[in-house]
Amino acid sequence: MTRTTTLTIAAPEMLFSAGHFTIFSATEREPLHGHNFTVTAEITAAVDSNGMTCDYRVYKKKYIALCKQLNNTFLLAENSPHAPIVDADKQVVVHFHEDRIPFLKKDVLILPVANISVEELSRWFTEQILLDKETLEEYQVSRIVTHVATKPGQQANFVWDHTS
Repeated sequence: MTRTTTLTIAAPEMLFSAGHFTIFSATEREPLHGHNFTVTAEITAAVDSNGMTCDYRVYKKKYIALCKQLNNTFLLAENSPHAPIVDADKQVVVHFHEDRIPFLKKDVLILPVANISVEELSRWFTEQILLDKETLEEYQVSRIVTHVATKPGQQANFVWDHTS
């Protein structure tokens, strides 16, 4: 039987500042605003003969790089059923209900999510980590939980479980 343990990874650099708006329905959304998001992760992996699961620095670096990618941007949801995005020269334009909301392309990052919410962001982070299948196999990672928070007490956790 393989013994596993869970590492919790949190670092001061695992944060990002970004603007967004959450869409609640076809006619209701939040105003444009921003957060200082924080990210933490739990990696469950097999314990090796040296008494270690994995080099936690590998995953810490991956999460920090993803945070840097999102930092100081305005996040838009590519897969929103209520807010299509139109590419218009040096702008992207979001069409929501009766509004046409233009953004400079250089200021936005369009993510393949349905909404810019902590629920979707925690899933996006986990999916990005899962792209490196070689490292997952090397460390025999069986579970990843990514937490994204906008403030203490307001967070979502996405769970990937290889055993399910």
